Amino acid sequence: MSAALARKQTQRRHTSTSDTTMPSDQPTGDKSAVTIESISAVTLSTPDMRASIGFYTSLGFEKIYGGEDEPLTSFQVGRGFLNLMPTDDGGRSTTWGRVIIYVSNVDAMFERCLANGWKPSTKPADAPWGERYFHISDPAGHEISFARPIN
Repeated sequence: MSAALARKQTQRRHTSTSDTTMPSDQPTGDKSAVTIESISAVTLSTPDMRASIGFYTSLGFEKIYGGEDEPLTSFQVGRGFLNLMPTDDGGRSTTWGRVIIYVSNVDAMFERCLANGWKPSTKPADAPWGERYFHISDPAGHEISFARPIN
């Protein structure tokens, strides 16, 4: 049995069909049908690469590409990436939404933020939709939510 087939069978045993089948997953007979699989990366703009890189590295994000003087800096986030791009507008970003990043321990990440001098906008809390989370804004004003499903 190939490794890929073994992984697929293991995934089927651990996940019920009702949890994974979405209307877009249904066969349509159309060879051009597309299934949305995942987000590969989120790219945020920042007027201060140095401050933003410092923020993410202080929280334990692994920088895999770029730096303060580069046109793009990338951090590994699970299988995906968080990218930073410099802007030349000199101002802070406007609110546009939030990036939600799952972590293994929400309370430990909250403590890491405080230990590094960052000020989260909320304390960790259990949400009615089944996640424990807190919010913090990065130096460019992007709201980041660190979360974990509640078992």
